[in-house]
Amino acid sequence: MSPYFDALEQRSPAAREAALLNALPGQIANAQTRAPAFAGILAGVDAAAITSRAALAGLPVTRKHELLEQQQKARSEGGNVFGGFSAIGFGAAMPRVFASPGTIYEPEGTRKDYWRMARAMFAAGFRPGELIHNSFSYHFTPAGSIMETGAHALGCTVFPAGTGQTEQQVQAMAELQPAGYIGTPSFLKIIVEKAAEMGVRLSTVTKALVSGEAFPPSLRDWFTAHGIAGYQCYATADLGLIAYETEAREGLVLDEGVIVEIVRPGTGDPVPEGEVGELVVTTLLNTDYPLIRFGTGDLSAVLPGTCPSGRTNTRIKGWMGRADQTTKVRGMFVHPGQVAEIVRRFPDIVKARLVVTGEMANDSMTLKVETACTAPEGLQSRVGEAIRDVTKLRGDVEVLLPGSLPNDGKVIEDARSYR
Repeated sequence: MSPYFDALEQRSPAAREAALLNALPGQIANAQTRAPAFAGILAGVDAAAITSRAALAGLPVTRKHELLEQQQKARSEGGNVFGGFSAIGFGAAMPRVFASPGTIYEPEGTRKDYWRMARAMFAAGFRPGELIHNSFSYHFTPAGSIMETGAHALGCTVFPAGTGQTEQQVQAMAELQPAGYIGTPSFLKIIVEKAAEMGVRLSTVTKALVSGEAFPPSLRDWFTAHGIAGYQCYATADLGLIAYETEAREGLVLDEGVIVEIVRPGTGDPVPEGEVGELVVTTLLNTDYPLIRFGTGDLSAVLPGTCPSGRTNTRIKGWMGRADQTTKVRGMFVHPGQVAEIVRRFPDIVKARLVVTGEMANDSMTLKVETACTAPEGLQSRVGEAIRDVTKLRGDVEVLLPGSLPNDGKVIEDARSYR
């Protein structure tokens, strides 16, 4: 059997890019005509002209909090529960609807492998004809269904274990003898420890696909010591699969059905390869819930080169924190977008970070800026004026050489003491 889920994984990068960009105008047109929210967001956009990443980068980013606000507004006015983002309505075309914190409601359509999870399962070692123990939640959130529909598409049988009831989980594993586990890594550790406490061997559980929380190398090694090869994937309730781990264990390979951009937090501007920024995703296969430049709020960065496993798609480092670094300074909220607005006023600034120090109610802020050359005369005073203009707060300015600021995606650093 091939070590790859399908031939798409070994396409040349040029062929993949051409295919993604060829599909992009159709999905944008679909969003404009079938999802009322995007009809407004993308008003005046010529879908046929969006055939490059540069053109895509010119479209607005819709961030998760904006989707939530639009859904809440529509519901309060007796309108569409999805805020106009769904292209389908209740009925046969939408067998399930889910909720994630906020509350954001997500539709699930009828397309096979709706959330595109089979690819990640295959990379984690699952194969057709196997039984999978699925310990993701089956109520409210789509996590359980995301994994189950992927498993069915792969040709696997699923035991819908859900969460909790640890002893019953151990008993079911011992009696059904599944090939592996899908769920959060922390719950798998609890199950394995409970099995040892009960004197029960789970010898058939030799692989796991985990998600939903951090999966540090120490925990991965702990599973390995207990005979389980654990792999992680990165997915969201809005988008489904975004990236997945392979046996190479060098970053996460992007899914074949999405276009991923890394942008500077608070903006829609793509950052140079390798720089940490916010993950912005455009779905191409999901015409029922067509999200265009959807800001996940998660930080990551592109890794150079291709995966040693032979998969040729772009790799990312994985989850590196949250992009929404909004903080309150002297009673006023300061947003990453405001820092970006200040930077846009000064072409000499290539990167900036606002550092908030001191103690609550007695805090101060310093905008540290990198310039490509010796600081132009009067830059500090002019940037200081811009800080006051944009944030309505006073701040100091520190000019640095390029490369001085850490590559961690932070636009606002809260370094105050909370003791």
